[in-house]
Amino acid sequence: MTTTSPPSFNTRPDVAQIGAIAWVRKHLFSGWFNSLVTVVLGSLLIRSIVGFIGWATTTAQWKVIPENLPLYFVGQFPADQYWRIWALLWMLSALSGLTWGNLSQNVPHLFSRTVLIWVGILAVIFVLAPTPLPYRLLLLATLGLVLTGAWAGRYLSQSLPSFGLGLAIAWGLAFFIMLWLMAGGFGLKPVSTTAWGGLLLTLFMSVVSIVLCFPLGVALALGRQSTLPVVRLLSTVYIEVVRGVPLIALLFIGAVMLPFFLPGNVRLDLVLRAIFGLTLFSAAYLAENVRGGLQSIPRGQAEASSALGLNTPLTLGLIVLPQALKVAIPSIVGQFISLVQDTTLVSIIGLSDLMRISRAVLANPLYIGRYAEVYLFIGVIFWVLCYAMSWGSRQLEARLKTTN
Repeated sequence: MTTTSPPSFNTRPDVAQIGAIAWVRKHLFSGWFNSLVTVVLGSLLIRSIVGFIGWATTTAQWKVIPENLPLYFVGQFPADQYWRIWALLWMLSALSGLTWGNLSQNVPHLFSRTVLIWVGILAVIFVLAPTPLPYRLLLLATLGLVLTGAWAGRYLSQSLPSFGLGLAIAWGLAFFIMLWLMAGGFGLKPVSTTAWGGLLLTLFMSVVSIVLCFPLGVALALGRQSTLPVVRLLSTVYIEVVRGVPLIALLFIGAVMLPFFLPGNVRLDLVLRAIFGLTLFSAAYLAENVRGGLQSIPRGQAEASSALGLNTPLTLGLIVLPQALKVAIPSIVGQFISLVQDTTLVSIIGLSDLMRISRAVLANPLYIGRYAEVYLFIGVIFWVLCYAMSWGSRQLEARLKTTN
């Protein structure tokens, strides 16, 4: 007979190792192969960082950036009208702060440690910015306006139930005020769109194209899911045709061919024609993103709403579409980020966006060969814009609880 001994209860369980050293040992040096890969890649990374720091501090000639900052940010906008750009920036900062406070009304701490760290970093950047002292003070005032607006928005959201609706209306009115400040008229000196350029033009085209392509994309997605054959066919043809055409072709169609379809006395501005091409292109891709969200909603929800007596528009607007858009947030924001990056193509049709401004700067004999500095600078600008949109998307997903 085989005898078995009872398990020993004196054996202590393994103690879980925590801390940075334990994490490094587990994820980077868990075996000989992982250790070899970590050492090789770490060496290449350290060598690249050291080389970049050496180039940035000794070889690079960064004077090309501060000497052309107005061109990068506002293009050929008249210098005596810069106060309009600052007014626009302060208006958007105040509304952004109010929106921040509105979205954070249920958060225990509005200014967390992470937020304060980022505020401090931004303040240091503004203080050290290679701009005249008055501009640095104006940038610090803009940052303070955002923080004040956040505090005010949180207080107003908790005391006024209709504050969110009023804030949405204010954002709608802000667009027309922004357009008035940029273009002039009605008491302000007119500024032609040919003088718009740099970051100002990039942001304007991106925001307008996003606002226009979103409802068009949702309508196309609903049309492709429609039970009406004609609506479904037209939506499908539009989506497939536009997705099969490169964006640069649509931009040339908007810039060159669109005027032929308009009356002879109607002449659309080149900026509007570029927005036309960007909107048509992005709406087709956005429609597919929304359609993916629509297909993720169980059919039983629409059937249940029909059993409750809701008609098709109410079912779509109150039940199906809100859930579909919530599911499609990552892909929708990804499309918006691609749209911001695609605005660099408008330089081909003659608009002075960041890329065209950069080429104009590099054509100056004083800055010939400064490709790395210039393109690294505009690369950082686009990274900040795209990362801000990505961060906002993650915050929206967390608020709507779309992620696990």
